Amino acid sequence: MNSLFAIAPYQHQGFWVFDDPRVGLFQEPFVSGADRIIDLLTADIPDAKSGFKLVFSATPFPGFNAHFEWRREEYGGNWYEWSERGVEGWLCPALFKYFETAPRELYVKAEGR
Repeated sequence: MNSLFAIAPYQHQGFWVFDDPRVGLFQEPFVSGADRIIDLLTADIPDAKSGFKLVFSATPFPGFNAHFEWRREEYGGNWYEWSERGVEGWLCPALFKYFETAPRELYVKAEGR
């Protein structure tokens, strides 16, 4: 299993979404606070709505710029908190396309293409 994963979220019809044909996902939306987190992550990325790089892992890696902690399970998904920014976001069961179980921590790097 990989330890680093990469996706390229973009906006479609007002939603942040991503495609990952490798795991069978197409226009998978970020909702319930995860969309707000992406707004914060991309605030300084020019033209992020057209697409940006998002690398994530359950372990720290060089250059990560956000750290999230698991808070609780709900509706088959999991809530994570970005305590430095005081926000929470829900990650749907698509998380399990990348991890066997919900990681206790997630490390993220968002950057332009």
